[in-house]
Amino acid sequence: MKLHNFWRSGTSHRTRIALHLKGLSYEYLAVHLGKEAHLTEAFKALNPQQLVPALEVDGKQVLIQSPAIIEWLEEKYPTPALLPADADARARVRALAAIVGCDVHPINNRRILEYLRKSFGADEAAVNAWCGTWITTGFDAYEALLAADTRRGRFSFGDAPTLADVYLIPQVESARRFRVGLARWPLISAVDKACGELEAFRLSEPARQPDAA
Repeated sequence: MKLHNFWRSGTSHRTRIALHLKGLSYEYLAVHLGKEAHLTEAFKALNPQQLVPALEVDGKQVLIQSPAIIEWLEEKYPTPALLPADADARARVRALAAIVGCDVHPINNRRILEYLRKSFGADEAAVNAWCGTWITTGFDAYEALLAADTRRGRFSFGDAPTLADVYLIPQVESARRFRVGLARWPLISAVDKACGELEAFRLSEPARQPDAA
């Protein structure tokens, strides 16, 4: 497998976590977003949407969109599972993941922030305030759901990492980058600490990637 990704991309980060949790090896191919490598014709031929990540599989197909890639990994390599066996529990884990994947990350990703900078003259303080607003809204809900879960363990759901953690940890990394303090969310902070003790999460950290600036 070949993973086209960028070290600081949240969607790339979550895909790396899933690959490492599954114990899968892959070739790391850096796509430098700052240099607009994703906008080249060569990359457009690989992924018409011109976004990372993109996962080349067996030289036959290219998977795009991190949710689709991670779901493919879960179906293709079901052990260790990223989703619980029970349907109700799976719905809860998916909901936690969706708070990040559907409601927080999409309006805080690079192309949105570049639009704010270039079209509305937003400086870094304004960008940080924008990101902080949506991270806070999402994390407040995530924290409340963790607090209400009587079966909560060390991770977002139970005592093993799930899809929810795969999505959460890159967003925690983004929160730090945009200067959002985490003290407001002690349960999320505890989950972050638990994940940080696992090699799969450590290997996936942005700063540890070969193209890290």
